[in-house]
Order: sequence, then structure tokens, then C-alpha cells
Amino acid sequence: MKTRTIHIISVLTVLLTVVLVPSCIKNDIPFPRIQANFLSLNIKGQDGGTIIDTVAMTATVAFPEEIDIRRVSVTGYSLTPGAHLVDSIFNTPVDLTTPLPVTLRLYQDYTWKIIANQPIERYFEVEGQIGASVIDVPGRRVVVNVAATSNLAAVSIVRAKLGPFGSVTTPALEAGDTFDGTKPYTVNVEAYGTGSEWTIYVEPVEVSVRTLSVDAWTCVAWINGQGEVGKEVGAQYRLAGSDAWTEVPAADITVDGGLFTARVLHLSPSTAYQARVMSDGMYGEVIDFTTGTEAQMPNSDFEYWWLNKKVWCPWAEDGTPYWGTGNQGATTLGDSNTTPTDDTPTGSGWAARLETRFVGIGRLGKIAAGNIFVGSYVRTDGTNGILSFGRDFAEHPTKLRGQFKYNPVAISHASDEMKSLVGQPDTCVVWIALIDSSEPFELRTNPSNRRLFDPNADDVVAYGIMQTAQNVASWSPFEVELKYNSTSRRPRYILVTGSASKYGDYFTGGDGSTLYLDDLELGYDY
Repeated sequence: MKTRTIHIISVLTVLLTVVLVPSCIKNDIPFPRIQANFLSLNIKGQDGGTIIDTVAMTATVAFPEEIDIRRVSVTGYSLTPGAHLVDSIFNTPVDLTTPLPVTLRLYQDYTWKIIANQPIERYFEVEGQIGASVIDVPGRRVVVNVAATSNLAAVSIVRAKLGPFGSVTTPALEAGDTFDGTKPYTVNVEAYGTGSEWTIYVEPVEVSVRTLSVDAWTCVAWINGQGEVGKEVGAQYRLAGSDAWTEVPAADITVDGGLFTARVLHLSPSTAYQARVMSDGMYGEVIDFTTGTEAQMPNSDFEYWWLNKKVWCPWAEDGTPYWGTGNQGATTLGDSNTTPTDDTPTGSGWAARLETRFVGIGRLGKIAAGNIFVGSYVRTDGTNGILSFGRDFAEHPTKLRGQFKYNPVAISHASDEMKSLVGQPDTCVVWIALIDSSEPFELRTNPSNRRLFDPNADDVVAYGIMQTAQNVASWSPFEVELKYNSTSRRPRYILVTGSASKYGDYFTGGDGSTLYLDDLELGYDY
């Protein structure tokens, strides 16, 4: 799977302070504490860019299946200025089958880990199979259930792949091949010049259809079942206490070998239901489930604001903050660049106006992207921002809707890594994510310990994004559909962000680009 880091909004932040240095300097000045980081890392054969996390001190590299990660060559890297590798381990190929520790030195030592991400697709399917095969990679074994009426002495392969792309299996497991499943069947899988022995176990079962689970959202539910490969399957649901079953349309059923999932739409929130699956005239177990609520984000119509000195805050003065902005940093030498406006879709009430501005004196300063986000501004780190992204949330919305206007200007200011964007039209962005991490996401814009949100991270349950560089002069509706990585995982936090400049976290944008947002709403159906 390719991984990449999305350039999210930045938030903020400019702090330009003149520090007067005393004339008397003591001799006991300590060494500076500047973390030694990888700024880039390139490895031959990698798939996509390297994900560098300066907080966890990890560099994660994705590889396609055909690459032998036991011997990969580093083709280039860059470090924090002044830092160096303690050991020249990159002079020869390195083994990334386990995380590789690397020590960087800058006044003191910092231990990083280089991690290989190499998902290998494996599957095993036979005729008459019930449910999904269990593929135990560490134990190199496969367990497959078949109908009790199957001929175990001649089990027929539908499809099989136990090794990485390009591997060779002996005896072959091609479609149509048969093997004796009355006893453990052993094959050899050769990959990267090394062979490994796998054992296949075939188990007959009496029950051919089962209701495995129901993933209940708010207006949507997912009924998960297992059946016999090749047989027609279906699913039904009903209100708890009712005798009448409703059948799920075939178009909303997805089959994957012996497993299948039925998507149920247009359910009522906070309501008790029952579900079951069916196949070949037989029914699976009846499972009870209850749908969730239609939770909305407080002040998502941006009606409440108050002015705290020069800092505009998107909540009532005596209210509880839910949304945050970069105003705390932007007002150090200027005014708030995220403010309320009476220019709204209906002509009444208030909306949010996000303007990207250069903050500073003369050429001394930075571009500060107009932004608003679910969470809070934590503190300023030098001339950079630290933000807490996310608020408690446990429901499963399907989309984010809202109204927006956008007036982009050409990118006028850029960091060194974004210089090529100067002169191009600025781009606004609105994105939403659900995560199940143990705490909100901490975003850092300081290049020395930068940490940006990665929509492909393991803790991301769902993600969606809207962005445009077009001039949208009149209020227009937008809709962002959430793409879920799992229907069963329950979120713990919701993250929503809007910015007038997509690359604001790199202090890159057009001085004057302005995004208007209003009437944000979470949808719960398809």
C-alpha cells in the first residue's frame, strides 16, 4: 500500500520577538538541545515517499511485494544541519525485516528506527468452502472449512496465493488443481531465493451459513455473514419486536469468497433492530443491534464568537471551546486572520472568514494561513505552532456538508521546500477524519520536530477531503464523503479542518487568499 503524508492546514503562526542579550556571558553555557532528525530518506525500490515522524523518531518506508527487504540499499538521505550518523551503516545493504535502529548525533545521540511497510496479499479458496480461510503467516499454515458433503480426497482449488508476488509454490496451487484434504497437505513456497514449508488443513463443517456480526452505525448497518463459496447469499433485517423481515437488495451485498457483507441503508437513529443472513434456503443466527445518534459538532454554523483582546475566538464568551484557530499566533504582530463575518448564505447571522496574511515587518515574518479546526491551539514554539486536533466523538457519519466561498490569489510566500509553488494559484482545503487513537492528534509545524497528519496512519478510521484552487465568488454547497478503512472500528475523536491555504503548515500561501465557511453539518446516510 502506498503511503503518503497529506499537507494539511497549518495553523498559524508567527511570533517575531526581539531579544536583548545581556552583555555579561557566563562560561557555563550548556550545549544546545537540537534534535537530530532525518529530513529525507530514499531507499532503492521503495513505493512512494518516506513517512518521517520526528516525535516518534521513525522513518517508515513502503515497499511493493517483489522487493526483498532483507537486502535493500539506501540511495540518499538528509539530516538536520550539523547532525551525522554515528555508524556508517548505509555503506552496505540493510535488513528491514525488523525495525532498524539508527543513531544520529547532534550534541547528543538520538536513536531513530527505519521501518519497512510491506503488505503481502495472501488468499486461499477452494470449492465448497465455508467462510474465510485462516492464514497463519508466522506458523505457515492454512485452515479452510468446507461443507460436510464435500469430497475431501479431491479438494479443488479456486484461487491461492501464499507468498509475495513472483513466488513459486510446489506442488502448484493453480485454479482447478486438486489435493488430498483428508490429511495435512504440505507445499513449499519459494520467494527471494528462500523456500518455506506451508501446511494446509481442511476441516468439514455442518453449518453452511452463519450471521457473524453487525456493525451498527446511525442510519447505516453492515451485516456480516459466511456461506458456501458459489452459493447465492442474502441478508434481512427488521425492527425489534416486528415479524416482518426486509430483504437487503442484491446490489448492496458484497461477496468475498466465503464471506459476504450486506449494507443496510435508511435506518432510524437510536433504534433497535434484528438481522440475519441466508443462503440456499437456510438462515443464520438472528443478531440484535441498536443504531447510533445523529451527533453534530457544536457551533458548526459559526454563530458564536467573542473578541479576547485581539484574538477572535469561535465560541461564546461564557461557552465551552470546540473550534480552534491560529489567531493566537497571528495576532503577535497583527490582527486575527480568522474572524466572524455577516456575509452568509442566507444574509443573516454569522459565518467564518479565513484569510491568509503575511505577518511581520518588511521582509521579516511568515505567511499565516487563515484556518479553523476542531480542537485547540496549544502553544507557540518559536515562530511555529503546536495544536491539538480532535474532540471526543464515537459515531459514524458518512459525509460532511457545508457552504463555502473562496477567493484565491497567487502563492506569494513559500518555505524552501515549497519554492516551486510561488506564482501558482493558492488552494483552499476542508478535510475531516475520524481516529481511534488514545488522545487527540498533536500537530507541530516546526521543521525540527514537524508532525503532520497522515490520513493513511494506522489509527485513522475514516477520512475525506475537499480542495479547490478555483475562484468561487458566490456561496456554494460542498460535500465530503468519508472513506472508511473499517466498518467495525469505533472512532474516539473527530478532526475537521478548513484553511485558505492548503500548504499553510509549510508557511506557504497567497497573501490575501480568503475562504468563507458556514453551516457545516454531518450526514449519516448514503
